[in-house]
Amino acid sequence: MMRAAALALTAFLVGPSVVAAASFALGPQERSTALQVGARSVTLDTFDAEWRVAGQSGDTVTVITPFHRLVLAARHAAFRNERMKDSEPEKLLREQQDRLVIWASLYGQREDFARFYAPRILLGTREIEPTFVQNERTAVRAEAGGYLARCVYGFPVKDLTPKARLLLVVRDADGRDVGRFTIDLATMR
Repeated sequence: MMRAAALALTAFLVGPSVVAAASFALGPQERSTALQVGARSVTLDTFDAEWRVAGQSGDTVTVITPFHRLVLAARHAAFRNERMKDSEPEKLLREQQDRLVIWASLYGQREDFARFYAPRILLGTREIEPTFVQNERTAVRAEAGGYLARCVYGFPVKDLTPKARLLLVVRDADGRDVGRFTIDLATMR
């Protein structure tokens, strides 16, 4: 009886850990979990709610952590009824290494409204510049009127902690704030 209790306690302590915050480098267990979550997510419409942040006027951003990147890849493979190649997770993580990727869906009144947008992350009093900016030059017409631009931003993670609370600020060409999004990495895997 004592031996069974000791084994149960050992399994509990050594077993898979619960991710309590975003991780910029995934261990083997986190990779496996991400791939399982992605494969099972094909029946869920809101599978990515933990990584999505809503802003004013319908704008949204999706934070692509390494965990989320693997979830997305496994989800897409499951939709195609294919198995991911063994080397694919490593390749995807290497492509995103040392940066936090953010997909932004922003609304405006003209086709080219987002062309010169400038994103920044505010971390306390620090302002972190992006290492990558891809603003949509010609936004698509939105169903509710106006236009929708899908932009991609990459930021270095060297000054970020997995539990950081960030403020993504998107400014127009004149330096006016057009979008503000509070990103709490502690709530994301």
